[in-house]
Amino acid sequence: MRRILDRIDERILKELEADGRLSIVDLAARVNLTNTPCSERVKRLEKSGYIRGYRAVLDMMKMGLGHLTVVQVSLSATAGDNSLDDFNDAVALVPEIESCLMVAGSFDYLLTVRTQDISHFRKVLGEKINKLPGILQTNSFAVMEVVK
Repeated sequence: MRRILDRIDERILKELEADGRLSIVDLAARVNLTNTPCSERVKRLEKSGYIRGYRAVLDMMKMGLGHLTVVQVSLSATAGDNSLDDFNDAVALVPEIESCLMVAGSFDYLLTVRTQDISHFRKVLGEKINKLPGILQTNSFAVMEVVK
């Protein structure tokens, strides 16, 4: 059963989503609470799974991984066997794949792939992505700019 969040919970989540390093003192001030009730709410939101974790947002250009490609993946079969599970397990092992979304439509998955440059992407595509289990076809799109 999903718990209904009140406006203060929603504001806490919005503030922490924007800056997960906020201290309880700063967070409490932003949501107009005192420190103890704010801390208790954050702990409750963590325990109930609304806050799944905290992480750093890395500058991928500085990390040498400024090339982003979106890849549509079609599998040869998706019903009746373990093809989806096999693909899901294998895709998790490819470090260059930043995200993998199963989608409904004319293809089965949408991948975002982070590489150094187009040459590196071509190598990852040929040596890793196209060798994933059940691959029928891929279509790749180089990202020109991340807008949001």
